[in-house]
Amino acid sequence: MTDRPKTPVLDRVSNPADLRSMSDEDLIRVADELRAETISAVSQTGGHLGAGLGVVELTVALHAVFDTPRDRLIWDVSHQCYPHKILTGRRDRIRTLRQKDGLSGFTKRSESPYDPFGAAHSSTSISAALGFTVARDLGGSPDPSLGDAIAVIGDGAMSAGMAYEAMNNAGHLGRRMFVILNDNEMSIAPPTGAMSSYLSRLYAGAPFQEFKAAAKGAVSMLPPPFQEGAKRAKELLKGLAVGGTLFEELGFSYLGPIDGHDMEQLLPILRTVRARATGPVLIHAITKKGKGFKPAESARDKGHATGKFDVLTGEQAKSKPNAPSYTSVFAKGLLAEAARDDRIVAVTAAMPDGTGLNLFAERYPSRCFDVGIAEQHGVTFSAGLAAGGMKPFAAIYSTFLQRGYDQVVHDVALQRLPVRFAIDRAGLVGADGATHAGAFDVAYLANLPGFVVMAASDEAELMHMVATAAAHDEGPIAFRFPRGEGTGVDLPERGEILEIGKGRIVAQGKGVAILNFGARMKEVTEAAEALSARGVTPTLADARFAKPLDHDLILKLAAEHEALITIEEGCVGGFGSHVAQLLSDEGVFDHGLRFRSMVLPDTFIDQASPEDMYAVARLNAEDIEAKVLEVMGVESLGRRA
Repeated sequence: MTDRPKTPVLDRVSNPADLRSMSDEDLIRVADELRAETISAVSQTGGHLGAGLGVVELTVALHAVFDTPRDRLIWDVSHQCYPHKILTGRRDRIRTLRQKDGLSGFTKRSESPYDPFGAAHSSTSISAALGFTVARDLGGSPDPSLGDAIAVIGDGAMSAGMAYEAMNNAGHLGRRMFVILNDNEMSIAPPTGAMSSYLSRLYAGAPFQEFKAAAKGAVSMLPPPFQEGAKRAKELLKGLAVGGTLFEELGFSYLGPIDGHDMEQLLPILRTVRARATGPVLIHAITKKGKGFKPAESARDKGHATGKFDVLTGEQAKSKPNAPSYTSVFAKGLLAEAARDDRIVAVTAAMPDGTGLNLFAERYPSRCFDVGIAEQHGVTFSAGLAAGGMKPFAAIYSTFLQRGYDQVVHDVALQRLPVRFAIDRAGLVGADGATHAGAFDVAYLANLPGFVVMAASDEAELMHMVATAAAHDEGPIAFRFPRGEGTGVDLPERGEILEIGKGRIVAQGKGVAILNFGARMKEVTEAAEALSARGVTPTLADARFAKPLDHDLILKLAAEHEALITIEEGCVGGFGSHVAQLLSDEGVFDHGLRFRSMVLPDTFIDQASPEDMYAVARLNAEDIEAKVLEVMGVESLGRRA
């Protein structure tokens, strides 16, 4: 289905100022049409659907009540920002979401003045909003008319310690700012932890019903026992305080829970707090992820992330994979090891499906731990498990492991604890763009003393690395693998334990050696096949380890070849830099070796298909071929079409 919905009222909105001249009845119609437009757009592009559908009414109400962009609206994570983008002058480009040269799937400062703060990782919004608030009060901007800061944060993101650090600071400073707690009982995975239980208790009782009635002036419709409570709630609304002891103890005036889909509640409450607030205010809104689109509402993940889909059925258009995904291969390998060793446990930070640990949880529920969006805690929790005699596998995306780096250094590496880090989404990841690229983990792990760092060149190698990590008790060990399907190699039932710090020769050649680290081996092989037609037959080697390096293999390649090229899906400072340091220390460069290192460029690469992103990075097969020809002094044919 490609027919666009009819949106006569939404068509009158070119920017949020247009909302402020509309009646409340028209704003309700805008919300209905905005939901239809969002569904239509994402059906054509794919993307984060459920979160955006859950905040449609909130988005309309916030822009209608607050004076954006003078008032700074900050979306936590911001994967729910598609309706926001439609309302803020980007509707004509909304069907370019997550495409090359199109709109980002997240807020982005360079994209619009309505995106005051970029996001994609969670739990940053309250800190940023407080920063804007203090900057305003101290005159940090030449514009003296800058207004309020409003952070919209989900209940899942509230499981991260950073959110409470920010609230503690904001409550202490006491400055006027607003936090909207968008509580949909659902982040990417079902919520976990005491905070989720606390929020559930807040809206399980009478206050939610009382506020719903009070805001509409419908007290008489309530049963008699609730009528007096509803009258009190209406008065308390004027004073901005109802309940939420935890938030009040942190220094916030708490209001809620309220129905986040009911414009007849949202609009008067937001208008009241905007007019009367003097300090920090938290509004607790109950919403439903995937609201208004039945396939999303009924999906296990509430339509968190989808491919292109049919608007009527919700059926996604998916190509049939040629090989199992690396993530599923990791899951298979871990299950094979766990079946033989009951000390193996698994830890994820709110990504059980994305990391494949949902399969582990089904098989071994008492040995799988979802710590919520709390990578710092997850790393140190894993360190404690290791110190206590267990064998923890911390399965965390490369881009999210960055959030726990101090804990990796201080709590794991410094104590030489055998935590096993399974690093998914290594390299460039496509439509999620620069915020989710796994570009830095080799550099930030391989510089730590005692760390073992591996990268799988194919699915079978990944199986071997899972087995190797399970057997390694001498200190921390990490293995990285990319997003998406593998190369189609045969898989063993169980991986083999690799010798630590030893690589392998894949194909023997002469003249030039290509030393690959990670999942570019397929492209290296394609380049070698093309080079053979030019009379160049390179030696191909798979390093397997960035730390410890295989000194014998590297020095042998250097001694037997005129040139050596390293390949990796990581930034400057990673594998190639370690190889260069070894060659320098050994004096190899004094003997005329020509050395090149192919890495990700020193820039953030915007979203596109992975193939296009690697083309920008010049790490495709044709780029490897051209580099070999360059270093060997052979005239290149240029980039192939």
